[in-house]
Amino acid sequence: MKVKQITKSKPSTKGMENLKAKNNLPKWEYSKTIEDSKHINLKDEYDLFVNGKLVKTKTYFETVNPATEEVLAKAAYASKEDIDNAVLSAEKAFNVWRKVTPKEKGKYIFRIARILQEKAREFAVIETMDGGKPIRESKSIDIPLSIAHFFYYAGWADKLSFAFPDKNVKPIGVVGQIIPWNFPLMMAAWKIAPALACGNTIVIKSAETTPLTLYKLAEVIQEAELPDGVVNIVSGDGATGSHIVNHPKVRKIAFTGSTEVGKIIMKATAGTDKKLTLELGGKAANIIFEDAPIDAAIEGIINGIYFNQGHVCCAGSRLLVQESIRDIVINKLKYRMKNLRVGDPLDKNTDVGAINSKMQLNKIKELVKSGIDEGANIYQCDCKLPKKGFWFKPTFFSNVAQSHRIANEEVFGPVLSILTFRTPEEAVVKANNTFYGLSAGVWTSKGSKVFNILSKIKAGVIWANTFNKFNPASPFGGYKESGFGREGGKHGLEAYVD
Repeated sequence: MKVKQITKSKPSTKGMENLKAKNNLPKWEYSKTIEDSKHINLKDEYDLFVNGKLVKTKTYFETVNPATEEVLAKAAYASKEDIDNAVLSAEKAFNVWRKVTPKEKGKYIFRIARILQEKAREFAVIETMDGGKPIRESKSIDIPLSIAHFFYYAGWADKLSFAFPDKNVKPIGVVGQIIPWNFPLMMAAWKIAPALACGNTIVIKSAETTPLTLYKLAEVIQEAELPDGVVNIVSGDGATGSHIVNHPKVRKIAFTGSTEVGKIIMKATAGTDKKLTLELGGKAANIIFEDAPIDAAIEGIINGIYFNQGHVCCAGSRLLVQESIRDIVINKLKYRMKNLRVGDPLDKNTDVGAINSKMQLNKIKELVKSGIDEGANIYQCDCKLPKKGFWFKPTFFSNVAQSHRIANEEVFGPVLSILTFRTPEEAVVKANNTFYGLSAGVWTSKGSKVFNILSKIKAGVIWANTFNKFNPASPFGGYKESGFGREGGKHGLEAYVD
């Protein structure tokens, strides 16, 4: 009997050749389609919102458009005395709000959501002008998710007995909330909506670079006729935040921001009876296996790190690629990055907008320089940056070692670090080799591998074959130096009840 000898053929290089040919194609130019900003109503000066009224203060600071460096407005800088007044207002309002029936509380929150829907376009434009993010992200993600959170928790207001069966839960009282500059309105919605649903009153502080949408929310709260003092809105820097954290009548602190500040807040509240939730930094691993749908994974990589200029705590900033597909992934990623459009955030074609501030831009540049100095290979988009404003080209580093700063420290910008692995076990070890534990992503065509890997990764939020997907019914939060506590879902109510 004759036996036919089977020989292994060499892997086809046709795909790589086609990709190289594509890389030489001319880049498409898009006509500008600028979102009209004439319909928005911005004041020259924003006062504190305390006890349902606008309150003057001694000092004001300027907030600028990071894409143009033009001053948009002046915002109130809250002093210790201002915070005392805001907390006193919230304390008095608590005696009113706690007596409002749960059904009526839900109606108020629902009303806020409906008014936000009506003003969605205005909020989206202001969010883009004040923060630098592309208008299509503000219109399709930030504002809709903010509205969805208010709708979601409006539904929970009269169902706390179902959320906490066999428990007699009560509101905490006055809660202090401090939000970051990367998702101003959305972070406010994540905090305000569950706190109101549980019957608490609020003093909330915006980030110093992005106060405008929170003050626009104050106008919505007035229009919704929420009882005076139930929500008090202030602005300022870290000193203002510390006044809220250390105030003896504030019963709970909710903070979203950097790990460094989170540690300071944790020390300040230690030994007190204050409840605390912290949502801090991240250095998420985005794991690509050789059996992954690679083209879909490339889109996941792009969305994972270049969405909102990388100003995302759960960004997939560490790409772990199986060694056998390293070259094809890097080449496909380069080709995809050639089509990223960087520029005017109000242009509907823009993919990557402006860096939020000069200070953040300097931090990004410093960490990128460290990556070059430590021997990693840098690749950047071939794009022209505007002359005015704060800009940084979408960037990735290959040949990154676990010891490099860019593989360990949160850049919080459009900078990706690419590492490789050979086995699933090695991927898990590298994914967990970080101080953080906020998020992760896994790309594979095998469902069993998804569940096997996910069960071993120490992160609060993990996506499979997608990235950066959010839902108000799904809890969000981290482990280790990414903080503790959860926002969103039924879990988000637990932080606001005794």
